[in-house]
Amino acid sequence: MKKTALYLTLCLCCFGWPAAAQTIKVSVADFGLKPGTRENAVPYVKKALEACRASRNALIVFPRGRYDFWPQHCTERAYFESNTTDVNPKRLAVLVDRAEGLIIDGEGSDFVFHDRMQPFTVDRSRHITLRNFTVDWDIPLTAQALVTQSADSCIDLQINILESPYLIEDGKLLFVGEGWKSPWEGTMEFDGETRAVVPQTGDAGCLRSRGEYQAEELAPGQVRLHNPWRRRPAVGNWLVLRHSQRDHAGIFIVDSRDVSVENVDIYHTAGLGILSQYSENLTFTGVNCVPNERKGRILAGHDDGFHYSNCRGDVVVKNCTFHALMDDPVNVHGTAVRILERLDDYTLRCGFMHHQSVGMTWARMDEMTGFIDNETMQTVGVGIVDHYRRIDDETFEIAFRQAMPKSVAAGHALENLTWTCSVSITDSHFKSCRARGVLISTPGRVVIENNIFESSGSAILIAGDANYWYETGAVKDVRIAKNVFRAPCLTSMYQFCEGVISIFPEIPQKTAATPPFHQNITITENEFHLFDAPILYALSVDGLEFSNNRLIRSYQFEPFHHRKHGLTFEACHHVTVKGNTVEGDLLGKTVQLIRTPRRECKLDRDSPFKIAAATPAKGN
Repeated sequence: MKKTALYLTLCLCCFGWPAAAQTIKVSVADFGLKPGTRENAVPYVKKALEACRASRNALIVFPRGRYDFWPQHCTERAYFESNTTDVNPKRLAVLVDRAEGLIIDGEGSDFVFHDRMQPFTVDRSRHITLRNFTVDWDIPLTAQALVTQSADSCIDLQINILESPYLIEDGKLLFVGEGWKSPWEGTMEFDGETRAVVPQTGDAGCLRSRGEYQAEELAPGQVRLHNPWRRRPAVGNWLVLRHSQRDHAGIFIVDSRDVSVENVDIYHTAGLGILSQYSENLTFTGVNCVPNERKGRILAGHDDGFHYSNCRGDVVVKNCTFHALMDDPVNVHGTAVRILERLDDYTLRCGFMHHQSVGMTWARMDEMTGFIDNETMQTVGVGIVDHYRRIDDETFEIAFRQAMPKSVAAGHALENLTWTCSVSITDSHFKSCRARGVLISTPGRVVIENNIFESSGSAILIAGDANYWYETGAVKDVRIAKNVFRAPCLTSMYQFCEGVISIFPEIPQKTAATPPFHQNITITENEFHLFDAPILYALSVDGLEFSNNRLIRSYQFEPFHHRKHGLTFEACHHVTVKGNTVEGDLLGKTVQLIRTPRRECKLDRDSPFKIAAATPAKGN
């Protein structure tokens, strides 16, 4: 290997080219790693990375095959990862640290991981590309079972004991793996034929309560669960049996920029699929978070597919597929923090409020923050950071160059306006997963175009809050165009799912005088296949257009939703509904206005929608 590198360097110098300007190619085979042996790849990959450290342009390749990554020799490092349980230190199989211009190419290889670990970590690096490989576990950190009998008092399950070994202790089902044991805690039911979340189930698990059942083994891999079931799953359907906690991302990108992930199948992870945090310019193309059908899997990742927390620049998602995830496929947001104490006119003591989003370096000198009245969700001023001091995992002190507005007080919130991104999500397929399809909370330009949605809950959620999840970011410019929303959208209820497209910021104090939270959202030239009434619910938007959409009645599922109007506009201004066409006996052909003056909603003369009778506002 050393001779090869020296030869390349000499050749480059002889031709008068600087060595750093050319790509140095190394193979893991050069260090003795062979595919298909189940030998631990971790130390070999470390050597390959070290060999590339001096180069600004390097390519590491894996001759095609299977490579196994075991915990031994993993780098251990503490990371505070957004929306992740902080079990530290994290085990890092492949750590790309302070690198530049590095490409890791699996050449179609299968990367198989063992125990609890983080497959790839990209830290403080730039111009990095990960491509052409799969990520999976032999023993996944979620289990699945086929329903073979379903009665009022018990159900029988068939479990693959090689893939999901289990124990029954004191009548409770626990799953065991390579160094871990965890109890069954939650259930998702998937249709045995369509592989979609069974309609009207969602988070309504089979158990009345988590511990209220007794398990017995009928034979190896045959388990009977005794319980007065809240809901009986159907014979032939699959249950995804959720256990363990989200403690490692599949790919973690932090404090980095210009990172691309290309042609990667993520079959399983120990937490979020790809988590990007405080990073800039991220492009994911041909990345699929889906079950490994070669192994007969129903389940895919443990949680979200792509999660972007406090990122900036351009986020691009193109030609990707998501299926059978245990949380939202794409989630883009900032992290709000709560003001705990106003120390003086320049200084605040603040805290992270969600237990899975703590410990991050939330701001840096010269960054811009917004001061948010958490009751009205209005930004009452901005400040430039002078200094930031960490107190502990959950609290920090922050000072500003100018005096803060007098109204800023304990209980209010801050958002970091420097770390916000523009988003493009195109040509992708959002199949049935737990919860919603795309979650967007960012003031940058957002384009969601030419996608197919079959989400179990709302296809698109535009949220924002500084009271519960503390995921904030009022949108300013969103275009949702030329997408197909198929009938499986909104077949189950989850939080904030008030329409196929739901715009639902959490605003505790909603009054007629409160200015809208979101702005400038255009929903145009889409195709909706609708079995139920609610198409669009919008709360607190100024500038909303629903135009030139094709609305087709579907009879694939039974209507169930509590909303009976197609379009609901609550506390909105400058709403335009025009050019939409209806095919079939559409259920939701009425427009509901709540705290929205009639003059603020314009319908074209031949609109298929009619304004419903005025609805009295609830609450504030």
